[in-house]
Amino acid sequence: MNNELIYLDNAAATRLDERVMEAMKPFLFDTYAVATSQFGYSPGLEAREALEQSRGVVAETVKATADEIVFTSGGTESSNMAIKGVARALASVKDRHLITSQVEDFGVLDSMRFLERNGYKVDYISVDEHGLLDLDELENAIRPETALVSIQHANQEIGTLQNLEAIGAICQQNGVTFHSDATHSFTRVPIDVNNIPVDLLSLEASTIHGPKGVGALYIRKGTKLTKWMSGGYQEDNRRGGTENIPGAVGFARAIQLVAEDENQELEQMRNLFIEGLLSIEHSQLNGHPNKRLPQNANISFRFVEGESILLHLDMRNIAVSTGSACFSRSLEASHVMMAIGGDHERAHGSVRITVSRYNSKDQVPVVVEALKNIVSRLREISPLGKHGDID
Repeated sequence: MNNELIYLDNAAATRLDERVMEAMKPFLFDTYAVATSQFGYSPGLEAREALEQSRGVVAETVKATADEIVFTSGGTESSNMAIKGVARALASVKDRHLITSQVEDFGVLDSMRFLERNGYKVDYISVDEHGLLDLDELENAIRPETALVSIQHANQEIGTLQNLEAIGAICQQNGVTFHSDATHSFTRVPIDVNNIPVDLLSLEASTIHGPKGVGALYIRKGTKLTKWMSGGYQEDNRRGGTENIPGAVGFARAIQLVAEDENQELEQMRNLFIEGLLSIEHSQLNGHPNKRLPQNANISFRFVEGESILLHLDMRNIAVSTGSACFSRSLEASHVMMAIGGDHERAHGSVRITVSRYNSKDQVPVVVEALKNIVSRLREISPLGKHGDID
């Protein structure tokens, strides 16, 4: 049994980098005042300066300007803020029509469903067997009364990357506001808002070894957005609530610590996992073979349950996921797997592995060998395996 934890569920949450914690400490114990205006007292001015410096770091990463970044409590709030804020802002001039895809994360899907219950119309665009959006279906779904299109940059479960340039061009040509959930692609895949016609981007710190509970929303200048969270006048009166100064500082430091060669190393590890796991009989890669996140490998194993695999791996001190983090407590088949044409067996037999800087190539053969043994043993005790029905 492996004594050291091999953690491979980094799409759900990453280990906080110690250097991020060091950057946050002064704003937890020394400069702990709220961010005040230019006429405030010194600790508040120091907090304000740290907040604005952090905002600048987030902005530079996507080639935006600092005043286009609003700090939030995470990707879920950012998506809620974008979708509900645009819907409310344009409800009087548009006919309450929104578009998203069938494979979005729940922050987007549940926001859309909330608006549907409140009289909005929503179209859910399909994807192909790799999880790529049907661009023709998207273009045909846009109406004169469409207020917003919300399509993720990368899928949280199978890692497929969407073509934001093409989607954004369609939205731009039709005069429709475009939001994208980039919480899993941020810093892992280059994003330049000067080249991509996207109006709103959801970002998050906890996926890149930053603190939980902090994220950001990029809002392109001129985008109509009604304030969603009532409260004070923080974030240029775009969000109510005391600013999370330590979180913002930690977010910025986490961004700065993503080294140039890190994503290449993650991709190499990912490829080793895919190669090793596809050597197991009756296995299948989920998501696009090339257009995918560098840190994501998602494999389905026939004739076994993903939950059983997870439990057996856990006994060997290996942590993986059977789907998206928000989905793990549900017994229903994954909406992403079903949307790409999978059946319940494929959906329930899927395992998601997501790597980080705290993983190493040395862990790959350990995990692959463990999975080979576990899948083999589970198939031996399955009704199909017992009766020789696996071919």
